[in-house]
Amino acid sequence: MKVAIGGPLRVAFRPWVEGLENIPAEGAAILASNHLSFSDSFFLPAVLDRKVTFIAKAEYFTTPGVKGRLTAAFFKGVGQLPVDRSGGRGAGEAAVRSGIEVLERGELFGIYPEGTRSPDGRLYRGKPGGLARVALASGAPVIPVAMIDTEKIQPPGKVLPKIMRPGIRIGEPLDFSRYQGMEHDRFVLRAVTDEVMYEIMKLSGQEYVDMYATAAKRQIAEAAKAEKEAEKAAKAALAQAEKDQAEKDRAKNDAEQRAEEQRAAEQRAEKQRDAEQRDIGQRDPEQRDTEQ
Repeated sequence: MKVAIGGPLRVAFRPWVEGLENIPAEGAAILASNHLSFSDSFFLPAVLDRKVTFIAKAEYFTTPGVKGRLTAAFFKGVGQLPVDRSGGRGAGEAAVRSGIEVLERGELFGIYPEGTRSPDGRLYRGKPGGLARVALASGAPVIPVAMIDTEKIQPPGKVLPKIMRPGIRIGEPLDFSRYQGMEHDRFVLRAVTDEVMYEIMKLSGQEYVDMYATAAKRQIAEAAKAEKEAEKAAKAALAQAEKDQAEKDRAKNDAEQRAEEQRAAEQRAEKQRDAEQRDIGQRDPEQRDTEQ
């Protein structure tokens, strides 16, 4: 897959990389990255000599159609781990166990602490359940990674990518051995996650938003829905106003037409009276007296 996908990606997009020396040549490590685009899972493995195993949502492996089959083939080819995100806490536990198993084999484990792609290019609050628990349970160092401009290459909903140079900044490993054995302390999990997100923010230069990306996506979707409904209501109101105005114009025209017909009738009656008066005035006096 590195030959089939990685080589062409490096040639076509020419990604630049900083901090490659921070990736260990061997041994377990966690790569914690921001998540801007679907293509993040392509570019990061493409620039590394070692294999990176990510947890991927199960939909990447089950989506029908040509694109779905190609996506599934890629993720299977690079050994990614499908996780069903609909299972609540059980799904989270499965993700944690999968990550620990990868690290126990001495491999690189990749994770997106935000839990989903950023909806607007900003960096969102990291979810503590996965990254911190895996880091503390395994004792593996956490290497912060910043993907740069990948959202411009393939924004959500776009099929064909734009050819441009993305960037990847890799930070120095973070050691959380001081928290060893405290992976069930929610305050420790939050502290570890926030420290990693701070390092990612410094590397990426992104604006940080202290809320979860999933909540932001809901807000954006609700705002888009509200805007669409408001636009629909505005169009309906405009259509109703135009209909009301058309009825008023029609009523006005009818009234003007009736008034015009009334004036015409009155003018005809007046002309008729004038004609009768002229006719009477033209007769001889004796006949007028008789008629009168």
